Amino acid sequence: MRDGILILDKPQNWTSHDCVAVARKALGTDKIGHGGTLDPMACGLLPLFIGSATRIMEYLDMDDKTYRCRVKLGITTDTQDIWGETLQERPADGITEKQFRDALFSFIGEHDQLPPMYSAVRVEGKRLYEYARDGQDVKVKPRHITVKSIVFHGFDEKLAEGEFEITVSKGTYIRTICNDLGEKLGCGAAMSYLKRTAAGIFTLENATTPDRLKELMEESKRLKDAYVIPEDLIRAVMPADKPLVSLGKVTISRDRAWYFVAGNSIRWKQVRVDQKPTGSADVLNRRGRSYDILYRVYMDDGLFLGTGYYDASSRELKADKIFVKRQEL
Repeated sequence: MRDGILILDKPQNWTSHDCVAVARKALGTDKIGHGGTLDPMACGLLPLFIGSATRIMEYLDMDDKTYRCRVKLGITTDTQDIWGETLQERPADGITEKQFRDALFSFIGEHDQLPPMYSAVRVEGKRLYEYARDGQDVKVKPRHITVKSIVFHGFDEKLAEGEFEITVSKGTYIRTICNDLGEKLGCGAAMSYLKRTAAGIFTLENATTPDRLKELMEESKRLKDAYVIPEDLIRAVMPADKPLVSLGKVTISRDRAWYFVAGNSIRWKQVRVDQKPTGSADVLNRRGRSYDILYRVYMDDGLFLGTGYYDASSRELKADKIFVKRQEL
């Protein structure tokens, strides 16, 4: 299996770790990571990064995500979804569709959101869910989030249950939005369904299911050395550079590529800028470089070499991450 990205449509009752474990065996490779953990009861889009593609995961941290969600009014739980322990029940039979819509659309825009206690957010080196399971109180700092858009899909006044699609920034908890929606309506609420349908450029179109990978895993055990990964699955793996759309794009000659992949700087006048970055100057990657100076770097024959950044002080293109070796040029 070549390096790249495979999109899974994760069903309920599968953990993200389960999906990775099955994919490793089905695809015959140990180096696989997943982007954006989904809770076991959530479903939908889960990108798997294979081989060297695991190295681009950090560049996608800031991508917006879209979810299809249902919320049940009249109940509050410790996990902010219907699978948690009920803390309180309140009547919600008087809530109208208009009241629900008005409260729902009030979440569009920028907000400070308090992460739920049953979450993987770290406080002083410990996950919040670990504090919650131990019955410990801990002070949690709110996170700044943005709700980009909401599409209303209906509200059943008899069942006191609504459905909507929501696009949000990194780190937004949809079950917390459901919980806060219930508080605005004065009756409490808990998330009853969640499906991620998009993340950055990734969608569920042509997604593979973990069950398909499980079947292939069993087939690989049976056939052993004669096992061949199906062509349609190979075609479904997208190249590592495809989702890096917020990074700029530059092209260099084969001669300059030889120097670049060895970690050397390239004078900016020897670089052809094909596309400028659209990332934020306020967001830094793990090496302290802002996204407004980061570029995808290609050789003039189209080969993706890696990522680089513009150093304004020296007026040079410098390497951030290299994806090929000299002998591959």
